[in-house]
Amino acid sequence: MNIPINPFIRGYHGFHIQRVAVISYDDHCPVTYLPLHLSQNHLTDKQVTYRRCIFTDSFVLITEGQDIAPELDALCGGAGTIQAVLYSIHGEDNGASIHIGDTYTMESAREVVHRLSFETGHYSRCWEISTAHVTEDAIRYLWEMADTEKPTGLLFVAFHIPCCPAIGVKLIATPWTTANLLHVEGITAEQLRQEHLDNDVPATLVEVLHQAADADVRILLLDADAPTLDGLALYQA
Repeated sequence: MNIPINPFIRGYHGFHIQRVAVISYDDHCPVTYLPLHLSQNHLTDKQVTYRRCIFTDSFVLITEGQDIAPELDALCGGAGTIQAVLYSIHGEDNGASIHIGDTYTMESAREVVHRLSFETGHYSRCWEISTAHVTEDAIRYLWEMADTEKPTGLLFVAFHIPCCPAIGVKLIATPWTTANLLHVEGITAEQLRQEHLDNDVPATLVEVLHQAADADVRILLLDADAPTLDGLALYQA
């Protein structure tokens, strides 16, 4: 089943780094990449490189200078030599784990993750999109919300932009994922969505706000003159 792509999400997220051994085992076969077994994870890169090893489809064990438990030895059907150690960087993209690249040190891998993850927390958190992505009643709802100073308790507030026909929305306690909302508000993402609908927030606005908040957007500007966002439903010509 295809997972719908959230058009507000940009780049990879959910990064993790895995140390893998590069194993040569047959002149007629390409090298394979496997992590060390947990029992040998303490070994340094120098203690691993150019050592004889045995391996399964899931892990590798160094045999030179190491004691191998009989039950682990029995699981290993392959034997070879470790030619190098790499630090593989993976990130999530649309619900799937993607191999981004490799470095030769943990420090270099962490630097790549740091640069890709924009840890300042401000990158791509403000979006301007066309009002065509919501219905006219949704725009009226936001204008009326912006005219009142009464707190809504709905985890978003609308605001006017001086000398501009656009309307802004400040999203609160993002991302609106169940994990984060349970931590900060004690509710699930679905409960928040239902709360919005029960409070007569227009359905098209609910959909746009939840997709934006799920991508950790904090400020959303809706302007008739702004471009449309590919992948987001349209409701006005």
